[in-house]
This record gives sequence, structure tokens and C-alpha cells, in this order.
Amino acid sequence: MLNIIKSGLLIVLMSVFLVFVGSIVGGTDGALICFAISLVFNFFSYFFSDKIVLASYRAQPADPQQYAWLHEALAKLANAAELPVIPKLYIIPIAEPNAFATGRNPKHAVVAVTQGLLNALPHDEVAAVMAHELGHVKHYDILIQTIVAAMASAIMWLSTIARWGGGFILRGGNDRNNSGVIGWLFVVILAPITAMLVQAAISRSREYMADDYSRKLMGSGEYLVNALSRISGAEEMIVEEQQGSAISPSTAHMFIYSPKTNFLFKIFSTHPSLEERIDNLRK
Repeated sequence: MLNIIKSGLLIVLMSVFLVFVGSIVGGTDGALICFAISLVFNFFSYFFSDKIVLASYRAQPADPQQYAWLHEALAKLANAAELPVIPKLYIIPIAEPNAFATGRNPKHAVVAVTQGLLNALPHDEVAAVMAHELGHVKHYDILIQTIVAAMASAIMWLSTIARWGGGFILRGGNDRNNSGVIGWLFVVILAPITAMLVQAAISRSREYMADDYSRKLMGSGEYLVNALSRISGAEEMIVEEQQGSAISPSTAHMFIYSPKTNFLFKIFSTHPSLEERIDNLRK
């Protein structure tokens, strides 16, 4: 219940921030438009985000006979996590070893693993990865991250409008009204940075929580430590061979592992570094 309350509060706060940015860009009309946008974003994020992301990666339901051991492991972990239902299991046909969970709540959850993950990891490490994803399901992280990402995208979109429209979009944004200039600068510079920082900070904290939950379900953090280390090495090699990743930047925050980022952009990363996660798992 506490996680549901937190989810609802976060949705409200992000919606208010979006409306506030909209009011700066377009006055009362802008606020009303952004309020409507926030309602539409939240509606579609809540009901359709899982279907969209699964379709975008051409994920298919895992055959119960071909992947019997995977279904059995997921069922055992879901029961240990005391989830109301066993999440659906999907296979993503890409070579990069990775996984994500999606779905609006624990009763409508999906765990998707790539074929590359199944090829690269032994069974116990695959189980540790699924335990991590069940941590996201258990804590309603999927709903939180999906809506925060949608709101952040909307704010970036408004920032782009303000940047190209300049002072003509702002109500009162003329030479005699410094508040209009300040508002324009806020929308163009500070609002998108704030949105990205909030999204990144929330995502990183949820990754730590999911790692801890994997350690709890597996009885040891070493399974996930080994899995993350193996994923990291294989991911970099495959991405280099493919000359790019098959994982879209717009959904990279959903996956258990995100490729290394430049130090200067570490603050905007949606995942802690591999070293930080390993240190946390071994505490």
C-alpha cells in the first residue's frame, strides 16, 4: 500500500511540474493544454506502455516446453516474492544479454529476457536477473519509471517548443518584463535538466532496491554480481561487433544493465555503475 501511495504522489508531482512548465510557455492556455497532456500520458502509460515496448522489441511469449526451466524458476521466485500472480514470460530476439520487467502492477506484470541473456548466463544467474526484475514488480517501479519517463519526455518537448518559439510563445515575455525572460530561460535550460535529473535519480535508487531484492530472493548477492559482470563483458563485445546497440535509448532505463556512460554524463545515467552495484550487493 505504501508503494501505491508513493506512486500516486509522484504522478501528481510530475503532473503539477508539467502544468507549471506549460503555464510558463503558454500562460493559462498552456497550463490547461499541459494538464490535458499529462492526463493522456498517464492514461496511455498506465494501460499500454507494456504492449508498446514488447511490440517494439518483437518479444514473443516463452514456449512452456522449450523454456520449461525458465518458467519453473520464475514461478518459484514469484511465489517467494508473494506476488498475486506469476508474471508472463517473454523472449526478446536480440543477441545482447539483458532483461526488463513491464506491466502496470503485480497482477499485470511481464518479465522479458533476451535470447542473448539465456545464451550467456548459467541458469542460477538468469534466475538472479529475474529476481531483480521481480523486485521492480514488487515495488511498483515499472509504473513509477514509465510515468516519470513520459513526463520527462513531455517537458523536453515543451522545452523544444519554447526554444524555437522564443519570446513569441511566452505571455509577457518582452523587454519590459524580465520575468518573461527568466521564465523562458527556466523552460529552455533548467526544466529539461531538472526532469532528466529526477528521472535518473529515481531510476538509480530503484535499481539498487531491485538488486537488494534479488539478493534477498536468491539468498546471496553473488549470483547477481556474477550475472552483471558477465552481462557487462558480453554487452560491450556484442555492441562493438554490431556497431551499435539494438536497445533504444528511449527504453534503456527499463533494462537491468545500461552500457557505460562518459564520466561527465554519469549524473544523468539511469543506472548506477557496475562497480557501485557490485559494492552494494557485497555490503
